[in-house]
This record gives sequence, C-alpha cells and structure tokens, in this order.
Amino acid sequence: MANRPQPLLPEPNTGPFWEGCKAGELRYQTCDACGAVVFTPRLHCPSCLSGDLSWQVSEGEGTVYTYSVVVQNRVPAFIELGAYSVAYIDLDEGFRMLSTVLADDPMRDIHVGARVRVEFEGQESGEYPVPVFRPIG
Repeated sequence: MANRPQPLLPEPNTGPFWEGCKAGELRYQTCDACGAVVFTPRLHCPSCLSGDLSWQVSEGEGTVYTYSVVVQNRVPAFIELGAYSVAYIDLDEGFRMLSTVLADDPMRDIHVGARVRVEFEGQESGEYPVPVFRPIG
C-alpha cells in the first residue's frame, strides 16, 4: 500500500466525503432542486446554483474514461509505487472522478473503457482512506 498524502482537514465542503471513505463508502452529492449529480463536493449546485444538496452513496463501479501511466516519479509519497496510473473514472451514477487504477502492470492491464470498482487504501491505518480502483470482469 502506498503512503498516499492525506487531506488537510477541516477542508471546506469535503468532510462528509472523507467520513464516507472511512466507512468504506464513495459519496457524492445530488441537487434537490434540479436533480444534477454533483462531484467534487461543494456548497452549491453548479447547474442551478441551489444550495439544497444531498449526499448519496455510489455503488463504486464505473468505466475508465482516460488514463496516463507515470513511469518516472520524484514525489516521495509515490516512489514505492513504481509505475502507476492516473485515471479519470466515469462512475455509473453520472459523475467523473480522478483517481488511480491499481494493476499488476499498468502499462498493459489498463485500457479505456475498462470496468472498475472502488477500493479504499489505508482503511487499516485509522487515517483517511483514499478511493482507488481495480479492474473487474
């Protein structure tokens, strides 16, 4: 498991998201006024500007929209990873998030359109787990 950087809390608008990660839930918001799916967490709907947002729990499955593989890396928290992916994931509930897809060989085992499922790295440490994805099927 990587020693991924942790959020610096309190962080505006994201507390319920990180508490969800601690509970093994990938949370996102929906607008009660217009029904828009909202991610990343915020105070107002970007579609209609309403402040009436509700938290939802994602099933945690989606599709790789695009990705890149980092081969050379000088960030101390990520050196132990070797080559790793940075990917945009389109979740089935209708939002896109930036994360990573964990694979034995990220140069070969990840592709656009691959189905993935969320996992949470760091749940054992007592800090805030980070949502990451693994290929399914």
